[in-house]
Amino acid sequence: MANAFTQMKDLYKMQREAKKMQNEMRKIKVSGESKRGSVRMYFNGAQEIENITIDEELLDPERQDELVEAVKQAYKDYQKKLQKQMMKNFDMNQLRGMLGS
Repeated sequence: MANAFTQMKDLYKMQREAKKMQNEMRKIKVSGESKRGSVRMYFNGAQEIENITIDEELLDPERQDELVEAVKQAYKDYQKKLQKQMMKNFDMNQLRGMLGS
C-alpha cells in the first residue's frame, strides 16, 4: 500500500512540474515568417497561436496556393526558432527530472 501511495505522490509531483513547465513555456514568444515575409505567425512556447498577419495581396483567391505555401514556410520557421529557444531556456536535466529519467 505504501508503494501505491509513493507512486501517487510521484505522479502528483510530475503533474505539478509539467504544469509549471507549461506555464513557463507560455511566457516564451516565438514568431515564424515566410521567406518573403508575407505571412507572419506568432506563437507562445506551448505552441498556441497568438496572432497571424497576412499581406493583403495573398488574400486574392487566385493566389491561394501561394498563401498555403507561405503559411507552411512561416510555420516551419517558427518550429526552428522554437527549438533553438527551448534549448536555451530549458536545462536537459530539468526535462529528464520531469520525465523521471
